Amino acid sequence: MMSFRPAALRAATLATTVSPSASTVVASRAPQAFASASIRSLSSTKSDSDPSKNVVVVDGIRLPFALSSTIYSDLLSVDLLRLAFKGLMDKTALSMDDIDYVIAGTVIQEVRTSNIAREAAINAGLPNSIGAHTVSMACISSSAAICTGAEKILTGHADSVLAGGVEQFSDLPIRLTRPIRQKLLTMSKAMKKGGAPGAIGHMLKGLKMKDLAVETPAIANYTTGEVMGVSSDKLSAKFGVTREEMDEFTVRSHTLAGKAHSDGWYKGEVIPYKGSTEENGIKADSTVEKVAKLKPAFVKPHGTHTAANSSFLTDGASASLIMSEARALELGFKPLAYIRDWSFKACDPFEELLLGPTYCSQEVLSRNNLSMSDIGVLEIHEAFAGQILSNIVAMGSQSFADDHFGGKKVGDIDISKMNTKGGSLAVGHPFGATGSRLVTTASRRLQDEGERFALIAACADGGLGHACILERYDN
Repeated sequence: MMSFRPAALRAATLATTVSPSASTVVASRAPQAFASASIRSLSSTKSDSDPSKNVVVVDGIRLPFALSSTIYSDLLSVDLLRLAFKGLMDKTALSMDDIDYVIAGTVIQEVRTSNIAREAAINAGLPNSIGAHTVSMACISSSAAICTGAEKILTGHADSVLAGGVEQFSDLPIRLTRPIRQKLLTMSKAMKKGGAPGAIGHMLKGLKMKDLAVETPAIANYTTGEVMGVSSDKLSAKFGVTREEMDEFTVRSHTLAGKAHSDGWYKGEVIPYKGSTEENGIKADSTVEKVAKLKPAFVKPHGTHTAANSSFLTDGASASLIMSEARALELGFKPLAYIRDWSFKACDPFEELLLGPTYCSQEVLSRNNLSMSDIGVLEIHEAFAGQILSNIVAMGSQSFADDHFGGKKVGDIDISKMNTKGGSLAVGHPFGATGSRLVTTASRRLQDEGERFALIAACADGGLGHACILERYDN
């Protein structure tokens, strides 16, 4: 068995159950850390005696995440988000009038529904008087939507916020090239001057063969010009993560996701679409031997990232209902978790594009006087197996902490507590919807496993990152 940092990682990547003793250790720790922590003003802390100053996760759902161009190929993004909003409202039986504001995240925008939160809300049946706006922050867009909603609650501008996100790769906005677009925009002037012949001459003048192609949404970062798979491949090489470790972690994700579905754990969290809750990207029968046969997808011929150990293009939508604690109790809800604190940071996109989870986790844990040993539930976004394993190495590295955090490392991660119901490698990654999925799954796991604190973390294009601390709500 190969050694790895942390040493137990290699064995843990194939684990399919959570250690039964883990919950008793962390759950027994009283949440005193928040009482003495120095926390910024826009956070929801245990020391707040006013329930209106505590933000809680009431519930959350997602449509089945699906491979692009499969079950949602006939729908628009706005349709998916509408179904998610409607599904959550139906599940909670909350009156539409009890929503104060709506926020949604998305990345690839359709011009007709640029404020997709508003269009989806109206078409889901919410009153026209409820305000809504859309945020875009790459893979942490719905994380930003939820935390923006929390800030509205903490500042007294709302008591109940419907947040979520969506992505739809089955209907991408494909454009003509810029030279063609420019000529079309000025063609009316050419027609006025020279009629049809003038317009034809205007269109053809100066065009090159390459201008007759079409433009699909770029998959490379605008500033670096680099595809994220290449960035993750470089990061993995920097931190010594091997192809074999990535493939083992990938199989773990699919195995756990398949088990969670077969055990019925996702019942209620994944709502049916056309009568089915199947998430068709999950390959529960995956084996390391099968995955190892795939060729590199980004850095050829010797790269480590393949179509298997990278998250696939996914259609899907998710929704989260957050409220002030006071409002949730007034309406008779039993919340799942407190949203205690969060961090959005950025790092060098040229060298550390996907290392945001490490920086954000360090900030949010330090700010609240928590250590990794206090965390009983971990939900970390799996953009690439190499990316998440590189972050695990960085979090547990003393030399990395010495160079970046004044010697205070984030901490060694217990893999048996992380993504135990599968992660993005298996269930999929609709860019704008993953953050909400992480919050719902982490909140439900806190209740299910009896743990006290959860840490959510995710990377995003542009060198962005996010981390969030949830605390179990004692019902």
